[in-house]
Amino acid sequence: MLKWDSSIGGGSIMKILIVGAGLFGGVCAHELAKFGHQITVIEKRDHVAGNIYTKEIEGIQVHEYGAHIFHTVNSDIWNYVQQFATFNRYTNEVVANYNGKLYNLPFNMNTFYQMWGVTTPAQAQAKIAEQRRVLSGKQPENLEEQAISLVGTDIYNKLIKDYTTKQWGREPSKLPSFIIRRLPVRFTFDNNYFNDPYQGIPIGGYTQIVKKMLDLPNIQTKLNTDFFDAKDFYMHNFDHVIFTGMIDQFFNYRFGELTYRSLHFETELKNIPNYQGNAVINYTDLATPFTRIIEHKWFEFGGKNKSQTIITKEFPQKWERGVEPYYPVNDSENNHLFTKYSDYAKKNAPNVTFGGRLGLYRYYNMDQVIAAALQYISHSPLTKK
Repeated sequence: MLKWDSSIGGGSIMKILIVGAGLFGGVCAHELAKFGHQITVIEKRDHVAGNIYTKEIEGIQVHEYGAHIFHTVNSDIWNYVQQFATFNRYTNEVVANYNGKLYNLPFNMNTFYQMWGVTTPAQAQAKIAEQRRVLSGKQPENLEEQAISLVGTDIYNKLIKDYTTKQWGREPSKLPSFIIRRLPVRFTFDNNYFNDPYQGIPIGGYTQIVKKMLDLPNIQTKLNTDFFDAKDFYMHNFDHVIFTGMIDQFFNYRFGELTYRSLHFETELKNIPNYQGNAVINYTDLATPFTRIIEHKWFEFGGKNKSQTIITKEFPQKWERGVEPYYPVNDSENNHLFTKYSDYAKKNAPNVTFGGRLGLYRYYNMDQVIAAALQYISHSPLTKK
């Protein structure tokens, strides 16, 4: 967490500005308001909840900014988020479409059977070991090598290589290995995408979570409000600022731009009850321009609308100024540049806390964002009496 001036706080009631009404901003606003601080949350969009925003259309909760499945190993975070919504028992079971052939994800015995016809874990392990030999025992140094070491060349070429190139705009050999480590590899017939013991989707959508977080009398929320339209005013009229936007933009890109990936969504209402039979299908070939199709009704087991469905095609795109950033690209060059910004922030913006995916330039899941916000609150001088 990028730090703040330790001389502030100490029990006094303060005027705090929170820039961004996503999960990090929502948690901070909710918790700081409990200490009596006067909180103002500003959000440049016309809604709260950031990228987890959901909207009901024809009785279907639509994930406006891509699929979001809440999952965590942390029981404290799971219990915390239950305050704000009731979660269903949705389990993420993704299907991959490679040139019309379907495979289960993440990589498990179903995938290995579909790919090679093997029926036992020993057969699958032998096949992967055989294909792993192309690395000649080398320790993986990039995503391509890490993937081949985990699942062999066939699965890499059909289910990982082109999909990754589309998503990140770079060859897998140019990406860090940690990205692929997020995916489980199992030698059981288990299609659950995540290993985490807690998983689900809030009944009625995610937006309610942040709305409830902000529903306290000493929190004021202003939508359609861009921090950079009046940055000097905000910096001079609040005791402390929590900024969840891009840290490089905050400092007017003085050291250069960090690299992000953006997304474009095309959403369609279809007058059929079932389009693809699954919430998420990934398209892993390079010829298909989108990375996945989301059919939103299956996040809530079909829901109430029995005659229509809503799908969203997700297209990765290059980020440039003026385009919404979604993912940081955490290669060594960008991580080094972020360190320059964070070091500069500590010295030159002592009363600003940077948080969230963009402020901390980290590929956070939702539970990690909540954990980071709660950690900040627990150590902040703003919560010391």
